[in-house]
Amino acid sequence: MPSITVKLYSVLFKFFLKRKLQALLESHTRNPYGVVSRPDEAVAAANPCFSDDGVATKDLHIDPATSLSVRIFLPDSAIISGKSVPDLRVRVPMSRSLKKVSGNGVVYGGYSPDKNGRNCRKLPVILQFHGGGWVSGGSDTVANDVFSRRIAKLCDAVVVAVGYRLAPESRYPAAFDDGVKVLNWLGKQANLAECDRSWANGRVGGGIGGEDGGRRQIVDGFGASMVEPWLAAHADPSRCVLLGASCGANIANYVARRQLKLGPPSWQPFNPVTEVPLKLMPPTLTVVAEHDWMRDRAILYSEELRKAKIDAPLLDYKDTIHEFATLDALLKTPEAQACSEDIAIWVKKYISLRGHEFSY
Repeated sequence: MPSITVKLYSVLFKFFLKRKLQALLESHTRNPYGVVSRPDEAVAAANPCFSDDGVATKDLHIDPATSLSVRIFLPDSAIISGKSVPDLRVRVPMSRSLKKVSGNGVVYGGYSPDKNGRNCRKLPVILQFHGGGWVSGGSDTVANDVFSRRIAKLCDAVVVAVGYRLAPESRYPAAFDDGVKVLNWLGKQANLAECDRSWANGRVGGGIGGEDGGRRQIVDGFGASMVEPWLAAHADPSRCVLLGASCGANIANYVARRQLKLGPPSWQPFNPVTEVPLKLMPPTLTVVAEHDWMRDRAILYSEELRKAKIDAPLLDYKDTIHEFATLDALLKTPEAQACSEDIAIWVKKYISLRGHEFSY
């Protein structure tokens, strides 16, 4: 039998989610640009310097046509020798992460990788999709920030949390399209980083360089660098994991199956991918809670994957509820901590030992 705390929280969770859905349906207007967070949810500010837990974060808006954004979580294990990076563990408030200089310009005050990559370790990439019933949550909420930091440290991986567009302002299939866009953006970043390194080493011509013979770089129409420095220095996209909670797991599943159908990343409008045979799916870990009202479907899906000879273990946690590992009120429970550790153990089997598995 579930404990009183579990039953009470489960009832309140469903009650408040139903109220939020009803309020949004009554008040919303369609917004093609979209929203990626709600004003009533607590947000954690990004800190581009390594904080006490050894993780630095930054936010990026990656699609000029929509509100699609990401938050990057970089663990300090990406640095080969912390002694060679000044103030590696300095906690810098957001108001100080951009240092003012003369005129109207600003200078970035957060962590910057070694330009020659000498002190940079390549880490796997985990693309993370938050839960929230399609209408709430965000890549920068306090709960998602804590969970993503935990995963980044446990897995020794760069976590890219996706701020996909929420309903009802952005209708189906906006969230799915955003998931595919971010995966393709990661692929584009990998290609840009390789071109950038080629120019730096003099293997190819072109690019933009300063009059003083400074390092060439790839820039957009406004002269801003198109290469994301943290990903260029530390991300190994050949070791990619898709991770999702609740509706985020639905997005992760769609993105994986769609890319299996299309092959190399190439964005197209939404289309069904149910015809992809399960035998082609990547290794898939499924997590369920004892008192999750949607557990039966997840268990059935895991069973079907195993019938197709896919490495698809099922982790079932006792006396827990839906999203127990990512909800803010439950993040400090032993079950939530154990779940993250179990995920890390399984994920590392692919991203650490074999190194080229596409998993989630």
